[in-house]
This record gives sequence, C-alpha cells and structure tokens, in this order.
Amino acid sequence: MLISRQERARICSDTELGAGNVLARLRAYGRPLDEPVLRTDGTWQAPDGSRPEVLTLGELYEAVETYAGWYAAHGVRPRDPVALHSYSSAEFAVNFLALTSLGAIPSFVNGNLAPETAREYVRRQGAVGAFTDEAHREVLADCGLGFHVTAAGIRPEHRASLPPSYPYRHDPTDPVLISHSSGTTGMPKGVPHTHRTLMYAQLHRLRYSTGTDMERTLVGLPGAHNAMVATLLYCLLLRTDIKLLSSQRGTDVLDAVEEFRPTTVLAFAGTFGEMAAEDLTRRDLSSVQVWFNTGDAAHEAHIRALVRHGSHQTIGRDLRRVRVDGSVFVDGLGSSEAGYSVFHNRHTKDTDAYSRCIGRPISFAEAAVLSEDGTPLPPGQIGRLGLKSPTLTPGYWNDSLTWNRMRLGGYWLTGDLAHQDEAGNFYHLDRAPDAVRTRAGIVFSTRTEELLLAELPGLADCTVVGIAPDGVRADWDGDGEGEAYALLQVTGEEGADGERADDEAWTERVNSVLTAAGYPPVHRALRMKPDDVAKGATGKVLKRVMRDRFAAEEQHA
Repeated sequence: MLISRQERARICSDTELGAGNVLARLRAYGRPLDEPVLRTDGTWQAPDGSRPEVLTLGELYEAVETYAGWYAAHGVRPRDPVALHSYSSAEFAVNFLALTSLGAIPSFVNGNLAPETAREYVRRQGAVGAFTDEAHREVLADCGLGFHVTAAGIRPEHRASLPPSYPYRHDPTDPVLISHSSGTTGMPKGVPHTHRTLMYAQLHRLRYSTGTDMERTLVGLPGAHNAMVATLLYCLLLRTDIKLLSSQRGTDVLDAVEEFRPTTVLAFAGTFGEMAAEDLTRRDLSSVQVWFNTGDAAHEAHIRALVRHGSHQTIGRDLRRVRVDGSVFVDGLGSSEAGYSVFHNRHTKDTDAYSRCIGRPISFAEAAVLSEDGTPLPPGQIGRLGLKSPTLTPGYWNDSLTWNRMRLGGYWLTGDLAHQDEAGNFYHLDRAPDAVRTRAGIVFSTRTEELLLAELPGLADCTVVGIAPDGVRADWDGDGEGEAYALLQVTGEEGADGERADDEAWTERVNSVLTAAGYPPVHRALRMKPDDVAKGATGKVLKRVMRDRFAAEEQHA
C-alpha cells in the first residue's frame, strides 16, 4: 500500500529530510516496524548468519544499526570515506544506510571493475577502510586500509557500539555517497552526491507524481550506482514493494520479472537491449506497466520490442481511467554526475517520437546545445550538450581539474553531442569521443546504430567504431580522418560464421540503409559474436577498447 495523501504532504514539507537520513525520518513518521520494505536476491548475509529475501522495517533498522555499530567501533567518523566493493546490490544498500547514519561517506566500487583499476580507484578516494564480499576480499587486501571486513565479520553484538550522537545530523551540503562513472574513457571518476543533490529529484517526484505504477518495483540497476540508491530512497518513502537484483543480465532480469511480477522495472539501456534480443513471446511480462531506463538513451528497436507487452492506464475519451494493452517505456538520459535522468521521453506502442529524441529537460533543470565557446546554438545545429541542475554533483572527488575542464559557459558538459528542433526537443547523436570523422562526413556512431537496428530486422545489436592511422585523431575533437566500421550481431542462421563475401553483402545492406537516410556510409560491416563485445563495469559497450582491439586485428590481418 502506497503512502496516503497526508503522508505525502508530510514528507514533502519535512525540512530535515535528505538522502542521508531517510531511515531516521521514517522512524519519526511512525512507520510500522513489521512492514516489509526491502526484498533481496539472497546475496547478502545478515549479521545473524541468515540470507533473508525479505526485510521488514524493523529488521532493516536492526541490520543498519549493527553495521553502524561495527564501523563506529573501528574508528569510522563523520566525513570518512569507506570503500564498498561487491557484486551484491543488497550489500551496497545496507552499507549505504549504515555509513550515512554515522555521517560517513560510502564509496561504491563496482564488482565488475578490473582488480588493478579497483585498487587504484580506492587509493584515489582516500578511503579509511573497506567492506567487500568474499569474491573481492583479495582485491583490496593489500591497499594499506585501516580495516577490511566482509559480512561474516559483522555480528549482532556490534549493535551495542553505536555512538551517543547516533544518528548523525546532516547539513544539506554534506556528501553522502561517492559512486563512479562507467570508466568508458579510462579510470572511473569519483562522483560524490550530497544530502540534498541525491534527494532533490525524489522529492520532486513525490510532489508531482502519484507513483502508483511503482507499487511493485524491480531494480535491475547496478548496485554500485547512485541510481540504485536514489531509487531505494524513493521507494522507501513511497512504501513501494521493492526488490534489488545484483545481476544486470537480460535473462536474469526477465526471470525476476516472471517471479516477482513487478509493475515497474528499472535498468540501463544495455540490459534492456539484452532483454529485447530474447524471444519475449515465451515470457510472461503481463504485470509490467512501466520500463524505466536511465544512463544512456535506449534504441528504438529495443523499446518497441518491450512496449508490446504488459499494459498501462490512460485517460479515455470519457475522461475516466482505462487500462490498455502495451506498457510504457520511459527513456531517460542521465549520468552519475547528473544525479537523475534529467531528460525523459515517454514511449508506448502507439507513439513515434524516436530518431534519438530524448525530449526536453525536466522542469527543475536547464539544458543547451553549446558551441565550442559556450554560446547556445540555435535549433538544427550540432554541438555539445550542456546541463544545469540542482541534482548535479558538486564536482569530482579529489579531481577538481577534470571537473573544471568539463564546464563551459556555466554548464556542465555531459560529453554528448546533440541538437534541438524548433519545438525545443533535444536529440542525442553520440558521445564526442565516439563520433568518426570520415572522408564522406561525420559518422555519429550511436545515431547510426539506432537506424541500423530499426531498419535491419536481422540485427540483434550493433556497434559502430572508428579506426584512424597511428597519430591521427578522427573523433569530434580531432581534425583527421578515419574509417567507420559497423560490427554486427546478427540473429539466426545469418549470425553463423561465414565467408568474407557474406560480410561484403552485409556491408552493401548497411550502406544502402545509411545512404537512403542521408547518412555517411561505413567502410565495412563485419559480423561478430555477443561475447566479443567489450563492456564496462556498468554494462556499457567500451568503444575505446573495441577500437583498439579491432585496429590491432585489422593491422595483423
């Protein structure tokens, strides 16, 4: 049962509420302790040795206070960063709530990061200690940290070690979390959020949305991402039945949909792409009303595959609510730095606002397409996407140089290339490092992928990368020229290994689609297996790695 109108008004008028004290405020609101508030996938070991799949509010308080007691007994104080390195979303959730209740700063480290990258990242955070799962115990064992603990080391008696000042009283500007960027361009950047920035959008949603479509919410987002934390906090306030998944694999999320029967599913575009590649007619997705995507914008072909399933409510001609077939896909463009998907584009099986349209920014944010000197560009001109928002991170942790280089004309540069139409809608073309300057014109890789997936039914997915000669830079910021390659994942018999002639036939098919749309052609189209696609810790395709790997293979050939 979701919150009443009176509860919603109380939350929205609570001047003390922020991202660091949601549990403490729920206690002040008098929420029932026997109310189930969190479902896990069994990957977290509680202090009593069990692996609960459902936690009541009282059980969550007990676990959080036990963890907080352990940390306090081992010297953790307000504003101390503590590294968390795990595969388990529930472990990130419990540790976030425990550390922030002490005023400390959880520093999330994605379990899929390469060990050497994780060690260097933690070193740069200045962490005083670390919590890891058993799989990552050795990764941070020799990092010179003050302590190193796993769930097995935290026991019920540690609850007695809470400090007299517990829980910590936050200032709105206090940092409450350091998550990291996807690392697609190299070492991940530490992205802090504050008591205010991480909660701002959630309170906005509570004020202006009933949230009824989130009555049962399945979270397939990476546990180490601030989007998971923001969703958790929102659902705790809304009294949503929420389940956290630790896996972002498309098949695992589909299995969870059939088992949990959610009304809303949250994930990144890569997960939705994997889901769309499955035979969805064999799956029961009838419970789903909304798919919510954040991070990178999703592809049209993947959205269309998902919105055919489920149902949603709409307003009929008689102005009454009526349920219709087909779900809603809310396509959000956001980032760790933005703290929330500030662009939302709503799709159903009957809408047609595609072509990389990401809509307009949410009401509290401002966006612009900028020239190289920071001047906003008129509609139809391509430039850098800039953002202003109260949800924006205050800067990169221990790296103000990089942060300030990503600011222009008072805006934060997202790293994306975009343009606007006359109605004020924004269109996402590519990431600036992934655009390819060729002799025939600039190939915007993401826009090209979008078109190919929509026009070639035999494609499950594709990745467009640029290859340039040594010493030549052929991306948006370069002045050289390279060649664009379309790396295709094709379905059925068309995906089998074949002769070079088959790749030449695919090149002709690809370029006929691109030419008809007025896009520059690619140099070659080559088929590849799904396992050959390099992906980062959060599931994003690492085009930088793909470029380097493919260039080496072409040189060898």
